[in-house]
Amino acid sequence: MPHIDFLDETLRDGQQSLWGMRMQAAHALPVAPILDRTGFSRIDLAASSFHEVLIKFCRENPWEGLDLVLGQIKKTPVRGGMRSNAAVSMGITPPDLMDAWMRQLNRHGVRSFWIYDVLYNFHNIDRLANVAKEFGSEIAGTIFFTQSPVHTDELFEDQVRQMAAIPGVDTILFYDTAGVLDVDRIRTLVPRIVAAAGGKPVEMHSNNLMGTSAVAYCEAIKHGVTVLHTASRPMANGPSTPSTEVMVRNIEALGFSHSLDTSLFPPVAEHMEKVGNAMGYLVNQHAEYDLFNVSHQVPGGMTGTLKAQLAQYGMSHRLDEVFTETARVRRELGYPIMATPVSQLVGIQAVLNIVTGDRYSVVPTENLMYAAGYYGKPPAPIDPEAMDRMMSNPRWKEVVANPPEAPSIEELRKRYGTNDDDELILRFLVPETDLEAMRAAGPVKQHFPLASPEVEQVRALLKTTNTPYLRVATETMDLELRRG
Repeated sequence: MPHIDFLDETLRDGQQSLWGMRMQAAHALPVAPILDRTGFSRIDLAASSFHEVLIKFCRENPWEGLDLVLGQIKKTPVRGGMRSNAAVSMGITPPDLMDAWMRQLNRHGVRSFWIYDVLYNFHNIDRLANVAKEFGSEIAGTIFFTQSPVHTDELFEDQVRQMAAIPGVDTILFYDTAGVLDVDRIRTLVPRIVAAAGGKPVEMHSNNLMGTSAVAYCEAIKHGVTVLHTASRPMANGPSTPSTEVMVRNIEALGFSHSLDTSLFPPVAEHMEKVGNAMGYLVNQHAEYDLFNVSHQVPGGMTGTLKAQLAQYGMSHRLDEVFTETARVRRELGYPIMATPVSQLVGIQAVLNIVTGDRYSVVPTENLMYAAGYYGKPPAPIDPEAMDRMMSNPRWKEVVANPPEAPSIEELRKRYGTNDDDELILRFLVPETDLEAMRAAGPVKQHFPLASPEVEQVRALLKTTNTPYLRVATETMDLELRRG
């Protein structure tokens, strides 16, 4: 009987897509040992963006919280994610700091990594893989699926072949951020990916934005995919992955075996649902089949960011307009993969184009850097008119004349005034005022509160009004509470 391994995404993609990366250590500690005993091949947990969010919005030391959670996982390898040239910011991160970030995650106990580069700078992935191998860690080289005129089966096959040729890459992760890979395309594409992987295992991750990712998984395992990324049901679906519960049942029906203890599913689901409801975060999501998703291909975790940005301008009602503009900007920027950080660059530009009413009149520095080629080569040429608008920006010449710097680790330690690389990374990530506020909050809490102060304020408002619900959308949250 063919065997399928499962990688758990409850504590990483589930909470990233549904909770905006605001899962604190206390939220994860009760379920970490249960997940460890369940039989997953790996537990996905760490990502550089989490560090920034935890410091800024939760006032929690991410290194301390990571250590607490890792202390509850005794036998299952824990996975971390890394962007190859922008691990700790939206801009270009110095290579030596990237290497330090990789080493620090390893020193804290992470032993499996998925590394990606949306523009496929394979030399960066090779370098980081070599750093990880200093600790004997596993590397999953990531290939993103997207739909565009330039992303053919031949292109994906060539990307997989180049990725698999990197000596430090152990598995190939085939990642569909928008959940738009359909069954017909799987039948032509996945066999070529598996063959191009050259015997290395192929994992699949699909965000269930169109409600079809479970079907895609079922078809993919028939063609050689052997590892599926899933999450506990409350943290699954919608912008997250399919649930572990449904995929175990599906693969059993298809005649595949697995190593999961299904009796341990309920306590994890009950706890995550309890935390989500108490904190006002999304749980138990679903998605409708909406072909509009195919046009813009905005990944799940980015939707909340776009909503928050529009709310700042009092323009929440224009979300669909922003999605349409996002599709246009993506086409003009050469059909880049919609994954961090480039998906954010496309989305921010779309919001600015809508808010100003004058397309490309305001262009963030990072987008000028993208146009200058500092992130890498786009899949297709940038639209000439969009390129002209960006080149006419007053800051264009300054950006072109000042390529991203590459200071040594010694120079970075001196600049930030520390020889502790944990501290160095935090100081690079956020202003000192944020770190002071984090430290003032005290040690990481190990028991989760019943609700955040913001949720309690909304509940108090509900008691004084006749409205059946209240919705609060700010830069740091997007939640809705109903009576009862």
